[in-house]
Amino acid sequence: MLKAFTCTSDLLTEVPFSGDASGLVWIDLENPTREEDQAVEAALGVLIPTQADMAEIELSSRLYHEDGAEFLTMTALANLDSDDAVKMPVTFILKGTTLVTVRWCDPRPFAAYRARAARQKDTPARSGEHVMLGLLEALIDRMADALERIGTDVDHISREIFRNKARNVSKKTRDLQAVIEKIGAKAELLNLIQESLVSIGRLTAYHNAMDETPRKSLPARENRNLLKVIQRDALSLGEHARGLNGRASFLLDATLGLINLEQNQIIKIFSVAAVVFLPPTLVASIYGMNFDIMPELHWDFGYPFAIGLMILFAVLPYLFFKRKGWL
Repeated sequence: MLKAFTCTSDLLTEVPFSGDASGLVWIDLENPTREEDQAVEAALGVLIPTQADMAEIELSSRLYHEDGAEFLTMTALANLDSDDAVKMPVTFILKGTTLVTVRWCDPRPFAAYRARAARQKDTPARSGEHVMLGLLEALIDRMADALERIGTDVDHISREIFRNKARNVSKKTRDLQAVIEKIGAKAELLNLIQESLVSIGRLTAYHNAMDETPRKSLPARENRNLLKVIQRDALSLGEHARGLNGRASFLLDATLGLINLEQNQIIKIFSVAAVVFLPPTLVASIYGMNFDIMPELHWDFGYPFAIGLMILFAVLPYLFFKRKGWL
């Protein structure tokens, strides 16, 4: 899908793409066909990277200059509302005052930025660099919201772990197993957010280092200030994500420890039961032997005596364990 935008009275306006890039500030290629790629290549004189090219992880394949254009690739995230986030590369191509975005996913910040820039003049879109910085800012805001949600979820998980009052041991163990799955999902999402924030930090640092635009004009100073804000936000959010990841790791270790404690408690109960029933079993085994001469064999009180011994030898270990605090 190919969409073209121009800036009219500081508002982003969608226009039909006629094959001429003059006057356009943004060309958005979402899941583009080969024909759409060729049309943009002919209009700007640049080579649009393929999906395989965008997936390259080496820095020289993600951040470079070619044919008078600046190619900047970052890792974007879609479906951040859930724990099933998807990461896909997004490439920004700056050629003069025109920005081309190439993407194979549809992160919500793109649609949110388009809608905001089309109706609010305080969201400038006078050049391709303006649009790129606005998109980066929207992506960071989206990840900040996701981190806030994850932080709240981690707090709930923490309370669920350390304030679990379930009396049924097997039910509590099952609950903790479900908690492990929740923690794993949050940790995976945090790793994806950290990866995206690192890619934004590298992108902005490279663009800042390679930007040759004079800084005396007001738009240039505005862009430079916004770029610094984006860099600071990406850095601070990365630190916050690492902190949440550390909490998630702690909660995972704590949950595994609690599961081990619950399993040890079950084993202890079986051990105590074995010790309690061992002496009565010994008494019953002795009086169950088939010998002709046994002193208590014809004794009138032999049966009550044997039963009493079994009860006594069962109660004594229980009282001993209770006194020691092992129960």
